[in-house]
Amino acid sequence: MQNLKKEILKFRDDRGWNHNHREKDLAISIVLEASELLENFQWKTSKEAAGDTRQNIKEEMADVLIYLVQLADSLDVDLEDEVYKKLEKNNLKYPVKAENR
Repeated sequence: MQNLKKEILKFRDDRGWNHNHREKDLAISIVLEASELLENFQWKTSKEAAGDTRQNIKEEMADVLIYLVQLADSLDVDLEDEVYKKLEKNNLKYPVKAENR
């Protein structure tokens, strides 16, 4: 995760975009990119979308992650650590039932 974060931030910084990437704007961009991801599935089954627009789906997923990594950096959040904490919390909230094993 650290290597990916370094590459994303380097790309941003090499272009002088840091001053444009405020927390509010990054959060808005995450939602916009997620909407572009969702658009690939509009009026299609999941199978159709995955076949017809797979490359675009992958690119929109990457865009969401890129903005999320930048937002985490801006807010000094260890995103990887937070994901593990959230998974732990969800494990307690939604325990595995015997019939799911």
